[in-house]
Amino acid sequence: MADKERENKVLPPKVPKPNYQMWIILALVAVILAVTYFTRGGELVEIQSGQFKQMVESNDVSKVVLYTKEQLVEITLKADAVENAKYKSQLQKNNSLVGGAHSSGPHFKLKVGSIEKFQTTYDELRKKNSQAPDIQFEPEERTNITSVLVNWGFLFLLLFGFWMLMRRMTGGGGPGGQIFNIGKSKAALFDAENKVKITFQDVAGLDEAKEEVKEIVDFLKTPGKFTKLGGKIPKGALLVGPPGTGKTLLAKAVAGEAGVPFFSLSGSDFVEMFVGVGAARVRDLFKQAKEKAPCIVFIDEIDAIGRSRGRGAMPGANDERENTLNSLLVEMDGFATDSGVIILAATNRPDVLDSALMRPGRFDRQVSIDKPDIVGREAIFKVHLKPIKLSKEVDVKKLAGQTPGFAGAEIANVCNEAALIAARKDKKEVEMQDFHDAIDRVIGGLEKKTKIISPEEKKIVAYHEAGHAVAGWFLEHADPLVKVSIVPRGVAALGYAQYLPKEQFLYQTEQLNDEMCMTFGGRAAEDIVFNKISTGALSDLERITKLAYSMVTVYGMNKEIGNISFYDSKQSEYSFNKPYSDNTAQRIDEEVKKIIDISYERTKALLTLHRDKLEIIANVLLEKEIIFQSDLERLIGKRPFAAQTTYEKFTNRRPDEEKTEEEKKEENPLPHEDAQLPNPQN
Repeated sequence: MADKERENKVLPPKVPKPNYQMWIILALVAVILAVTYFTRGGELVEIQSGQFKQMVESNDVSKVVLYTKEQLVEITLKADAVENAKYKSQLQKNNSLVGGAHSSGPHFKLKVGSIEKFQTTYDELRKKNSQAPDIQFEPEERTNITSVLVNWGFLFLLLFGFWMLMRRMTGGGGPGGQIFNIGKSKAALFDAENKVKITFQDVAGLDEAKEEVKEIVDFLKTPGKFTKLGGKIPKGALLVGPPGTGKTLLAKAVAGEAGVPFFSLSGSDFVEMFVGVGAARVRDLFKQAKEKAPCIVFIDEIDAIGRSRGRGAMPGANDERENTLNSLLVEMDGFATDSGVIILAATNRPDVLDSALMRPGRFDRQVSIDKPDIVGREAIFKVHLKPIKLSKEVDVKKLAGQTPGFAGAEIANVCNEAALIAARKDKKEVEMQDFHDAIDRVIGGLEKKTKIISPEEKKIVAYHEAGHAVAGWFLEHADPLVKVSIVPRGVAALGYAQYLPKEQFLYQTEQLNDEMCMTFGGRAAEDIVFNKISTGALSDLERITKLAYSMVTVYGMNKEIGNISFYDSKQSEYSFNKPYSDNTAQRIDEEVKKIIDISYERTKALLTLHRDKLEIIANVLLEKEIIFQSDLERLIGKRPFAAQTTYEKFTNRRPDEEKTEEEKKEENPLPHEDAQLPNPQN
């Protein structure tokens, strides 16, 4: 109860700490400038021996001081002589007038070559002018305080600025903050004092991944359960998955559940501009971890230092990242390996990681975290909908069915956007329509209500989107339609059609051909209705071209080219070498064009056959701007295919009903290498 009150308590905003270093620098600069200003009069006006002789003869000198070691004479004038015009103009240059810093003198200086000769000359002047002052001898050598202060002050400022620069480059105060601690680890430590509050209950839709990491937590809590059978604690687990699927969230849950010290840092924390710093930080990290053992070390985005060695390196260059990786490999599984340290790491690019890092003994298990299916999305929605005030009409299952391919982060974004949209409309509860608007916002972008579209362009967009809808409606393997809109969204989207794709992992040739025909629906509708085409099919053509080339060169779905795949999962993305000859490249281009042409003619024939339905949908779109699947059933009849969608199967099944064997095969295909090929929809 106390923890909940502490969490709900609004903490006062943190007051930024004053920058004492900057105030010290400004104070030193002010002191130096002030001393320099107020001692400018010390730079006396230098005169020649002839002018000095005139001063003595005119009885304008009140004091003469001779510095024997410096061979310098300083002359002080009488008070009435300072106001004389012939002296006043000279004294104005160094601020030595009455009221200045040195109005009392001395005022002039005279350099002498020989002290004896000067004494002889001055004695002769005194004989002519009995009122001339005596010479005061000063044998001591003076020190110019101004020059000393300025020189040493600027030297101190230079050293202080260099120290501040090194402190700023090495991360400020604390471990690794000072220049001598640059090799210290930057890992954040979570222990009993600052424990992470996230648990496995906050992680939804990752049941298989949670089971994998739960074993690590159970081993740390009750090691005897595993060691009595001869098992050893895993040395490391690598969390692999697309962005936003919950890798870091799962690591936070491990930190909250384990009850042991937890070190968290990013792969970029090892990267520094100085040579050898990354390797030193790795060694310091494991030194701290061994002192806290048993413990867990989590390295997020490990691909920053774990890339394959030798890839893209400059000849003769010293690759600091490779040195850091070598140090990490030795610390994870070397001669001095400590079994009490478990490494958790996360990455969304496992293809670029070094093979030595991926082997058992370093990362004993790889935990795959994919995008959730419809059941996982429902669980994720339930987690993120807890703090939101929902209307009774909100159906979580329907939301899960309308967000295929969404990751956990995108689902969280949809829930937050729906709450913001409802608040913008001054609603007391978040309704289903707010979630529809939020999904549209995430998929299509911001609605451009102020974008002005001419009636001709709007008509073209309406027929374009109607072509997609009608083509997909009468193709057996096409994805069922959810919504068609001609409201401008995003940067350049003047309209879009949202489909409900079937959640599957394997695609047959007929399914890919139907998908290409459905994508061609917009261009074919423009050609049929207007006998002209527009630039609105750019994204459609890009998708069709990529899909056709994948069918020929990746999946081996072309009879002329044969069962050949030129796809190389380990090939560098910057490689310019093609794995086939120019003759084969020409044949590939011809077969791709043949597939695209056949799909386009098939789409035109389909839309020509259902021209009346195309006109109906386009006219309703021009009137309402948005139509749903129920509107299509009312306008052009039900879809002539009885196959249930994934959402319909999900909503129609009873909670206690077991899945059929066929459904299990669809949702969990055999673990064959062919199933690892890229999804053609990507």
